[in-house]
Amino acid sequence: MTNADLIHALATTHGFGLHYQASNGLVTQPPQKTFITLLQALGLPLSSKPTDEEIETLLQQHREDTATAALPPCVVATAGEEKHFNVHVHDGHPAHVWIRLEDGTSRDAHQDENWTPPLNVNGTTWGEATFHIPGDLPTGWHTLHLESDNLTASCTLIVVPKRLTTNDEYIHNPAYGVMAQLYSVRSQHSWGIGDFHDLALLAETVAAEGADYLLINPVHAAQPIPPVEDSPYLPASRRFVNPLYIAVEQVPEFASLDEATRQEALILAAPLKDTNRSAAPIERNPIYEAKLAVLRELYYLAEADHTRTAHFEAFLNDEGKGLQEFGTWCAETALLGREPDSTARHIDSKQEHADLARFYMWLQFIADEQRRIAHERARAAGMRIGIVTDLAVGVHPGGADAHNLAESLVAQASVGAPPDQFTQQGQDWSQPPWNPQALANAGYAPWRDLLRTVLRHSGGIRVDHILGMFRLFWIPRMGHPAEGAYMNYDHEAMLGVLALEAQRAGAIVVGEDMGTFEPWVQDVLRDKGLLGTSVVWFESTPASGAPLPQNQYRHLALSSVGTHDLPPTAGYLQGAHNELRAKLGLVTESVDTLNAADAAWHAAVLNEARATGSFAHTSFAETDFIHLMVREAGEPVEFSAEQLAELIVGLNRFIAGTPSALTCINLVDMVGDTRIQNQPGTNSTQYKNWCIPLADATATAVTIEDLSDMELFRRVARAAQRG
Repeated sequence: MTNADLIHALATTHGFGLHYQASNGLVTQPPQKTFITLLQALGLPLSSKPTDEEIETLLQQHREDTATAALPPCVVATAGEEKHFNVHVHDGHPAHVWIRLEDGTSRDAHQDENWTPPLNVNGTTWGEATFHIPGDLPTGWHTLHLESDNLTASCTLIVVPKRLTTNDEYIHNPAYGVMAQLYSVRSQHSWGIGDFHDLALLAETVAAEGADYLLINPVHAAQPIPPVEDSPYLPASRRFVNPLYIAVEQVPEFASLDEATRQEALILAAPLKDTNRSAAPIERNPIYEAKLAVLRELYYLAEADHTRTAHFEAFLNDEGKGLQEFGTWCAETALLGREPDSTARHIDSKQEHADLARFYMWLQFIADEQRRIAHERARAAGMRIGIVTDLAVGVHPGGADAHNLAESLVAQASVGAPPDQFTQQGQDWSQPPWNPQALANAGYAPWRDLLRTVLRHSGGIRVDHILGMFRLFWIPRMGHPAEGAYMNYDHEAMLGVLALEAQRAGAIVVGEDMGTFEPWVQDVLRDKGLLGTSVVWFESTPASGAPLPQNQYRHLALSSVGTHDLPPTAGYLQGAHNELRAKLGLVTESVDTLNAADAAWHAAVLNEARATGSFAHTSFAETDFIHLMVREAGEPVEFSAEQLAELIVGLNRFIAGTPSALTCINLVDMVGDTRIQNQPGTNSTQYKNWCIPLADATATAVTIEDLSDMELFRRVARAAQRG
């Protein structure tokens, strides 16, 4: 074998794919240096120009480690099926394997034939035996035990559902919902940003229009003190919640403030409330600073209330070590942020640290309480599903999870996406990926724990880039996306744990399955009972490439007109994204060229929708959109406000007529907004991503109280009705 072959063998052994099919259909192979750098990121003692002997030693070490592992790192089995696995004991010694079930009872595993020859490793001869678990074990988190006369071992056994059943109801009785960026949706009483009280009010407002769920952006925790990250998809922790969304005046202790302190709090909030009527980008830092100041006063009141303290202590007990570690990280980060010269902090620093950590844990208690109330109000308003929250792909490289889960993450790698037509430079999301081997060694507990928090007080979960449970595009940290490679994951384990926790929570699961992937991936998601994601602009027939007919949309999917990574429909049809991408140098083509390509596709999609009668009784009822929109100059058609409204209504009527279990309308489309929430491939210095408040077509800010009186809001809601 050549040196290159050996590097490829080592990369494959540790889970990397040697090539991938790019979005243009071409097979791409990462350079050798990529595999070397990423193997080093996994902790392998590999030099930058490894010799053949060096690589062969690492390959042999891996073989020996496998042959001397008493039990697998973790065993994931499917309910109703036997699961076979290998164990290793000293050759000639007995092996007894048994199972401690979650409920405390025990079962035996059964041995099978295995004629693998013994292997001598460093003077000790190891034998291999094969066992299987019974096929009638209940789903849950169990433990496998191995006993021999000279060693014992244990590992996690996870029995997962064969198929998630919570989504099935909506295949036979479809539902529609509304998607919204919570931070952008404010009421008259907001402190300049949408909060959990606004979440409840918005849910009630759209429920009155027949919506069965409200899908929101991730509400994961950000930094503990300003400055905080704007992007909800780059959180400090995915397990815990962002206190920025706490509705301060709804905290029970607010009513107990003395009059002077209460007035000070309201004075502090007044200029923030004034921004609720502004369409200017949201500034999180002053909002969070004001909220933290008042919440600190409320915390002291809560600590003096024995009943509230008892509830808080119960919450602490339920959350356990994870919350303690998160609170500790928040306190340490906050103290260092306030006082860079940490050596000067010695007087009462231990007590201050403990009190601050408890304060941040109390914020989680309050956020959890308000999330529960919002979901209860959504269900009480008639929603069948309620609040559906989003799960980001990963975490901030300098955040709490990166610190507390360091053993399960790869700090010197970054998750991203290879170059494609929409983002031609590729994307680097800067998030450290899961280490698949370390995650298995931990029995997938970190994955389980964060899912339990996200699923609590939710009717469902949307998993951003669910393809990452099959493989993730790793980029050497500070490298270029074109230098990335795919790492493969145990999708049976990742999806199985997701299905197990969702089944237990009674929650639906939607996987965002768009991007570069192998066709069989969607088959796996379907067989597991997980909903995929279909967006009208991205759906085409495999054979001809024409827009997908309405009746051919997937049943097991959430279908919509747009996503948060596209402009609102009114902006998309007018080329807002092309102008921005060209301005920022993200594309090589001219705006005219981009608009011309978009116009041809948009027209084809609109013609498909027109053919179903989606534009009946509008000015577009008989329109050939190809003739109307495709122009040689590449200039987009300038639609009037009423024409844009008709197009938005018609497209959502088209989506409502698909056989998809769930359909979704975008709140920005319901008010005629045109501004881009997020432009992929950009940072905060290029564009104010995730800071754009809800506004109408005239860039006038819209509050929740305004919605029911808006004609377009009601028209789109009527068009979205199912059945």
